[in-house]
Amino acid sequence: MEQEQKNNAAKFAFFYMLSLAALIFMALSSGIIVFQIINKNIIDVLETFRGRYESGALKFAISAIIISAPIYYCLVAQINKNLFKGFLGKDSGVRKWLTYLILFISSLVMTGWLIATIYSFLDGELTTKFILKALTAIIISAIIFTYYFYDIKRENVVGVKDNIIRIYFYGSLVLVIAILISAFVFVESPTQTRNIKHDNNIIEKFSKIDNAINSHYNQKEKLPDNLDILISGLTYLRTEDLEDSVTKKKFDYKIVDEKTYELCATFLISNKDKEDGYGYMYYDKTWEHDEGYQCLKQETRADNVNINLRPEPIYIK
Repeated sequence: MEQEQKNNAAKFAFFYMLSLAALIFMALSSGIIVFQIINKNIIDVLETFRGRYESGALKFAISAIIISAPIYYCLVAQINKNLFKGFLGKDSGVRKWLTYLILFISSLVMTGWLIATIYSFLDGELTTKFILKALTAIIISAIIFTYYFYDIKRENVVGVKDNIIRIYFYGSLVLVIAILISAFVFVESPTQTRNIKHDNNIIEKFSKIDNAINSHYNQKEKLPDNLDILISGLTYLRTEDLEDSVTKKKFDYKIVDEKTYELCATFLISNKDKEDGYGYMYYDKTWEHDEGYQCLKQETRADNVNINLRPEPIYIK
């Protein structure tokens, strides 16, 4: 049996090291999901971007759990199975060294996580958010540390079905699945995300057109008769900046009065009442819109700096 354990040492080392990597991804991603759910439901208008709900972080965490959780639980099941059958010795160097390595690295990661959480609180985060995030970090850290500490201290492993180990295994698995399901409740669908990207693209182009119109107004003291003038003028606008990237339909431009105009396009989703960000890269009250065909009214800024103007050509006589 001892010889077989030595022959399988490399295999068990692989199991432990890969389970460590999967554990870190799974634990951090679980915490990120809970943190983002907290950020989404407890909104602080004074919070910086770091403390606001970020759908991208939630999507990354979901992806990481979907991949890392099955790897981790399959490897832990294999390790426990080999311990039960005696193929992996209770006192083997591989088990002891790598279990304590897992405890050490997990402790470092979770300590850093708690430090970042406390820093956020000292940096002005709401007390309620801090308490919930701190509890999340402590609970995840406690589950990991107590499981591995108990596992390495077990006296009998061969032929023994340890109920505490089973409780840790299945209890944590249920918790991870519950966190993953909660994430799907809060995250937007791929279709909705694509719609937001589409609308963001329009708003980005509207911003470019707005700057070009203001540059034209400051130079000519009047609004352009049409948007094509801006392309042939001294701005950096291109033909594709004047149209919907998907439908290729040109934006409508309407002059309201000598200083006011409207830019019109078809939006796929409303961005009103989205103070949590909700994926809107160019979120600005200036460009608030409902779903469907919308005309957004703008007024020229007389003090606008002509940052979009190309320099006038210099002719050498």
